[in-house]
Amino acid sequence: MVADERRRGRLKVFLGAAAGVGKTFAMLGEARDLKAAGVDVVIGYLEPHGRRATEDRAAGLEVAPRHIARVQGRPFAEMDTDWLLERLPQLCLVDELAHTNHPGGRNAKRWQDVEELLDAGIDVHTTVNIQHLESLNDKVFELTGVRVRETFPDRLLDEADEVVLTDLPPDALRERIAQGRVYAPDKVRPALMNFFRMDNLTALRALALREVAEQEERHLLGPELAKATGQAVGERVMVCVDGRPDSSELVRRAARMARRGGGPLYVLHVEPSDEHEPDGVHQAVEEAERLGRQLGATVLRRTGDVAATVVEVAGELAVNQIVLGESHRPRWKELVGQSIIARILRETDGVDVHIIADRGGRSDGPQR
Repeated sequence: MVADERRRGRLKVFLGAAAGVGKTFAMLGEARDLKAAGVDVVIGYLEPHGRRATEDRAAGLEVAPRHIARVQGRPFAEMDTDWLLERLPQLCLVDELAHTNHPGGRNAKRWQDVEELLDAGIDVHTTVNIQHLESLNDKVFELTGVRVRETFPDRLLDEADEVVLTDLPPDALRERIAQGRVYAPDKVRPALMNFFRMDNLTALRALALREVAEQEERHLLGPELAKATGQAVGERVMVCVDGRPDSSELVRRAARMARRGGGPLYVLHVEPSDEHEPDGVHQAVEEAERLGRQLGATVLRRTGDVAATVVEVAGELAVNQIVLGESHRPRWKELVGQSIIARILRETDGVDVHIIADRGGRSDGPQR
């Protein structure tokens, strides 16, 4: 091996259903044990949120200096990735993986900082909540009515060497919040009345449990084992986007299907050869394509008859799952109406076609 070549660092994710379940506390406890065993540990970024128990848990661990970013004259402290790449600890602790960095830093997102640390051969332990997983963004909105603004790509969980669920029953978490152990006194009642309602926490916990179970299954049954046991390597999923407002939701739904099936994801946009697409359609399609690439999809564009092209591409890619959207918009009914769906069903042998309803209805609410 060349002297300056380094192995990629190992990633361990402490995953929780919501804030306050104890992810950071658990991460720090393991780090203390590793330091006692001789591992070189540095806290790259810690967000204790004023919790004394968390601060005490971090005592004795080396803490990296903060990078100060100035936005409109105001200082904001961020993780100093440059310093960490110079320091090269064996293990770096990074809180809040989905955090958006302030302008002026090395990367726009903290998960991008983490990838740089891993590429440099540094092991990383990090924390994140299930609602920040990109492909679950619409599902979380559907369950809670809150649109989470900060997300991270699913592939980070897929590529993680270990995902640990930090679990706490919803009633126990609500009790912890009521006791003032998670939020300041003036924020306790709003938290319990809104995002931390019992129904929300129960739904988020179910998502977290399912994600970890599926993660373990994917790791246990990799491509080699699947081939050896004669099981299918994975579902090949293609999602068709036409520029509708919920195109990104279709991509996320399809991405979840592809991840569960262990196969590739394709995003297809067919430009009708007999009409001009307005700018709004182009913008929505490009946004859906960017999301698809972030979620690991291969993005395709074709021009021609919609149904015929969908069937043709499905055959070329040997896909066995096609995801289409249903909408009240006249244009989409014209392009992908019952006749086109019937043609796709009739002309694609052995392919499951999923028609996703346009839910709509609720307005987005702020949530980091």
